[in-house]
Amino acid sequence: KKTEANPYGLTPGESPFPGWQAPSAEQCDQVFHLLKNMHGDVGAQAPEVIPAPSLEVAGCGEVPSVLDALLRTYISGAVTMDAANKMVQNLSTSFGVLEEGIGKGSIDWNNVRVSPQKDLAAALRVGGLADKKSGHIKAILEMVYQENIERREAYLRERETGQRADVFAAGEKTEGQKEYEIKAAEQEVLSLDHLHGLATDVAISQLTKYPGIGVKTAACVTLFCLQRPCFAVDTHAHRFARWLGWVPKNANPDKTFSHLEVRCPDQFKYGLHQLFIRHGKTCEKCKGNTAQGTENWKSFDECPLESIIDRFSKKQ
Repeated sequence: KKTEANPYGLTPGESPFPGWQAPSAEQCDQVFHLLKNMHGDVGAQAPEVIPAPSLEVAGCGEVPSVLDALLRTYISGAVTMDAANKMVQNLSTSFGVLEEGIGKGSIDWNNVRVSPQKDLAAALRVGGLADKKSGHIKAILEMVYQENIERREAYLRERETGQRADVFAAGEKTEGQKEYEIKAAEQEVLSLDHLHGLATDVAISQLTKYPGIGVKTAACVTLFCLQRPCFAVDTHAHRFARWLGWVPKNANPDKTFSHLEVRCPDQFKYGLHQLFIRHGKTCEKCKGNTAQGTENWKSFDECPLESIIDRFSKKQ
């Protein structure tokens, strides 16, 4: 049920389809290995160290800074990767990059925050939805700025009074982590790095409170940046989940996410997400723009999932 505190109606720890027994661990293992054998170059295991942020590639949230990951992932939504990459290049050129200290290598999001929205929209124009996305990004940055100031003040009061800071997750932070947050705020480096270490469902809840951030974006940040096991459901994962019978045919992406979070073993979540994307983009029979029964269907290469898949939405 959707509520103000749970706007997407997520059901942590419970499937929205309690009677739906697929996928089993064995089914996840089977699909993982079938696709991994075909797409051996796909990174199907999370890296031990998250790579430094690229100023040329938007990526899908696999960067060290949580805020950088969130906004890069949001920018990449509903546009081609080429357009998303160009948007990131425009942002780094227009607003600069943090060259040293906390946040080194990230886009200077505080500079974006204090600049006119029209300048941000101009940098995003190449990808479309520039007015909507620039509005959301400005609102997110202002929220994060206010939260960072609040957290800094709370930690400083804690030092003076000895009473624990009354801000989210303060009780789980080390003194070093609190010092990091204080310094980041003092250097005007916007940060959401206090979200590290949270349980998956708590991280999703925290991220989706920001304007324009839906379940898919939050799940990608949780999976790639926070490095929590999380089955991020994009258009490819949603398509394959329905075709494989892992969810009902009419299941929407958010309910598919909630179901796969429960049914899919953690060790397959990163790999299946990555493999579904690659296979969905490269397998002619599984691409979104081909149809079963057309004249050229028989000429397509065989799909390794052929014996276990029902592409019901592609039949003419």
